[in-house]
Amino acid sequence: MKPFCAADILLPDESVNLEQWAALACDQFTSRPQYWQEAEALCQDAPSTLHITLPEVYLGAPDEQQRIASIHRTMEEYWKTVLTRTVHGFVYVERTTESGVRQGLVGAVDLEQYDYHSGAQPLVRPSENTVAERIPPRLAVRRGAALETPHILMLMDDAQKTVIEPLAACKDRLHKLYDTPLMLGGGRAAGWAVTDPADIAAVESALEAMGTQSAFDKTYPEAAGRAPLALAVGDGNHSLATAKAAWEEVKAGLTEAEKETHPARWCLVELENIHCPAIGVEAIHRAVFGTNFNAFSAAFRAWLEAHGGCGEVQKFRLTDGETVLDLGAANPPHPLAVGTLEAFLADFCKAHPGASVDYIHGEDEVRRLAKQGAVGVLLPDFQKSDLFRGVVLGGVLPKKTFSMGHAEEKRYYLECRKIL
Repeated sequence: MKPFCAADILLPDESVNLEQWAALACDQFTSRPQYWQEAEALCQDAPSTLHITLPEVYLGAPDEQQRIASIHRTMEEYWKTVLTRTVHGFVYVERTTESGVRQGLVGAVDLEQYDYHSGAQPLVRPSENTVAERIPPRLAVRRGAALETPHILMLMDDAQKTVIEPLAACKDRLHKLYDTPLMLGGGRAAGWAVTDPADIAAVESALEAMGTQSAFDKTYPEAAGRAPLALAVGDGNHSLATAKAAWEEVKAGLTEAEKETHPARWCLVELENIHCPAIGVEAIHRAVFGTNFNAFSAAFRAWLEAHGGCGEVQKFRLTDGETVLDLGAANPPHPLAVGTLEAFLADFCKAHPGASVDYIHGEDEVRRLAKQGAVGVLLPDFQKSDLFRGVVLGGVLPKKTFSMGHAEEKRYYLECRKIL
């Protein structure tokens, strides 16, 4: 089975200004409409992926349906007049950000090898719980769309660097497709065509090997015998779930033969190796409102004692903005500290209806909110190895476990694929 394979990838004509063409992932800056207004001003009437995506800041707006209709019309126009270049294979990508040069490979995930439902253990899995209510608004855009353009980042645990890194080492012999700055502080992106049948076969074979039982048992001995995992979603969990939901709708009307080749069966993504040095995985901290530091810390300590005891296996730092209190779990109920914390917070908020939780990037912001009356809970650094370990042992990670870099470092839409 091939969880990730070559695709017919579409790119805009060489005359198109790619700095205007490539737009940031639609789920960013949902509280900053001015970002999207500035992006629209930069693109104006130029061809741009901004015109074929719906920034989530506009979800639920009075003109949402008109925007979706415009997106579908523009997709048809771009397919006929703008997307004149085709690559059958992969696109090797180098994305320059403040964290360094991130290497990736654009290709297609087989949605038949993916399932986001709780308890499922397919080769391709979500990294966090999928909230079903978040799918319908996204499905309205994909349903009837001629094209897809991905911001989904898939991750693999390729410690031996067998998939992407060999291509990076020989990129000088690949045809360079683009090299462009990205709008509004997004850094730079460059892409090379991977079309040689031997290169394609090497990628697909390496990923097939990664998904075997023997490879899984060797990588995760504590989970030996469980269903193998090849790929996990790093960013864009709900976008991939939307593609799956759309495929299930399409599949219902197809013959068995048609199901084997219909383009909606696959979803275009960028695959990255979690071991790439430029991939930063940061813990997302918590700020708890509607309580006070003493009451919260006492409740957390008592909860830890009742759920395996206090100790040093998992560590937490509580702060009121000035002082810090260290707490820890001895026999934690979840393999990751964030899972233990989420279990406690669920119990705490149920017992304290006035309490609420916000999810915060950066320790400085947590301390700022704590000084304004919240209780800050600082989680330990999130180790890259914990991502796959958490998915393998815990099923999926708790919500808001980690972030792959800052907003401007998220993927920009650039490559496209026809899905009708």
